[in-house]
Amino acid sequence: MKMPMKKLFLVIALAGLLSESRAQEEFIEPARLVTRFNFVQLTGGVILMQGRLDPFPDTLNFIFDTGSGGISLDSSTAIYFGLQPQPSNRTIRGIGGIRNVSFLYNRTLHLPGLTVDSLNFHINNYQILTSVYGEQIDGIIGYSVISRYIIKVDYDSSKMEFWTKGAIRYPSGGFLMRPSINPLPVHAARVRDERNIATRFLVDLGAGLNMMLSTEFVRDSNVLRKGRKLYAKEAEGLGGKVDMHLTVVKEIRIGPYKFRNIPVYIFDDVYNVTSYPHLGGLIGSDLLRRFNITLNYEKRQIHLRPNGHFHDPFDYSYSGIELYYINGIIILGDVAAGSPAEKAGLKEGDQVIAINNDFSQSLQHYKLTLQSAGDRLKLIVMRNGQLMQFNFKVVSIIRR
Repeated sequence: MKMPMKKLFLVIALAGLLSESRAQEEFIEPARLVTRFNFVQLTGGVILMQGRLDPFPDTLNFIFDTGSGGISLDSSTAIYFGLQPQPSNRTIRGIGGIRNVSFLYNRTLHLPGLTVDSLNFHINNYQILTSVYGEQIDGIIGYSVISRYIIKVDYDSSKMEFWTKGAIRYPSGGFLMRPSINPLPVHAARVRDERNIATRFLVDLGAGLNMMLSTEFVRDSNVLRKGRKLYAKEAEGLGGKVDMHLTVVKEIRIGPYKFRNIPVYIFDDVYNVTSYPHLGGLIGSDLLRRFNITLNYEKRQIHLRPNGHFHDPFDYSYSGIELYYINGIIILGDVAAGSPAEKAGLKEGDQVIAINNDFSQSLQHYKLTLQSAGDRLKLIVMRNGQLMQFNFKVVSIIRR
């Protein structure tokens, strides 16, 4: 049976189109590895990487942050280099406030094995981040750099790779997220406690926590189980310190991956960072560090593959104190009302001399010691020139 000429022509044309499409796919330039280097993992899985600002030889510390829509430099670092930022009418928004920013235009950043040019750094004060992590924070690397490359983050080896844009094969056994990116990555996830709710969340590798939910989302969705206890907590973000509450939700699901009994923060989104109801909150690095991650913004893809930290226990400890490293000493920041530390008599501004006879003055060691739900702690502090000792038990925010 002969095929009519018209249909034959259509079949040939369609075959030609498919052949051309496949040919175009075959000729996509493969992604190429540009550089690989180590990073340091700070509290909560936050990534600290090093680089230089042209033409200065000094090595600077940058936080790698998918929750940043640009790239920035600390104001004290700009002063140190004698740089004069140009004022602008642009503002940046964070959980702690909104502020106008100045810019250093058309600058060059040198990472190990990679030079990134034509960058516009906005200037911000990161003194609070320096005191939180006990490391000088000179800036934040966000969308302005991330969008130019395919970036692989391996938490198992603490290595980061930068690849050119192009065709790339993701590791097997993972999940390919397809977030909206404008310019921050947003993806759907499910939260289950009293109810099972699906909504969108900012994917934020610069936030050292598991998940943060806005008060508006929690109130309107009734997602929290009745009777969930909320623990007063202070957190730090763009704009300064913010009062929050800490609690636990029964389950969080990202794609095929489920996590149970997850500590989450609840915050009053005064400055509309989440643009509720557009977003319910954010997913932070303490959850995301459980995956090795590939960021491919050009294709609007983020690939997650469970790593050796996937089954790490969550931190349920609650002492009610925050530690800050300021001018070479460790002090107590906020002491939450009604917390174990407050009941023991500790006060904001006390200088920490030792915890459990550890006089190392290591901020990271002390923070790890505080993550010991059920343990009794002994703090030696200096107050008004007098050494004082306080004892209290770290409580757990989860009821088993």
